[in-house]
Amino acid sequence: MVVNLARSVRSLALKIASYGVMHLVVAMLVAFAITRDWRMALAIGVVEPFFQTIAYSFHDRVWHRIEQRRMGSSIEETAEAFTARLNVMDADEQARTRGHHGHVHGLPSLKKIAVKTLTYGVMHFAVAVTVAFAITQDWRTALAIGVVEPLVQMVFFAIHDRIWAAREARRAIQPA
Repeated sequence: MVVNLARSVRSLALKIASYGVMHLVVAMLVAFAITRDWRMALAIGVVEPFFQTIAYSFHDRVWHRIEQRRMGSSIEETAEAFTARLNVMDADEQARTRGHHGHVHGLPSLKKIAVKTLTYGVMHFAVAVTVAFAITQDWRTALAIGVVEPLVQMVFFAIHDRIWAAREARRAIQPA
């Protein structure tokens, strides 16, 4: 149980860290393409992904809760989502305590990926415009960065999320 908990926490930390690195590189390159100023691109490339990573972790947790919603009280639902996310209870134990087949690690449908990516894009746009304006003090540049950078990030987000979903699905079918 402790090993599963440590493995799950490590996996979540790696997922968030890999997202942060990917985001930093893309944000810096997009900001430079728009501003043609390496100092401003570096500032936006460092600050914007920092706030986006925080927003992403909330976005990921909300989507995890949506994907794992079960019938039951809020306390039961929260406990089940938490234990399933951390792989503390195996499928047999979940079935025994809750009367279902446990945590599903299958790949999400393309429709679900599209909706998840779209909500990510809206969140990303708001953060990108706010950060870009705070640094550039120019609404046109901030809006350009706010439109282009999230579109590029949405493509990389979908790829990143698909890779991690496949990784989690592989881990779920591996023997303990």
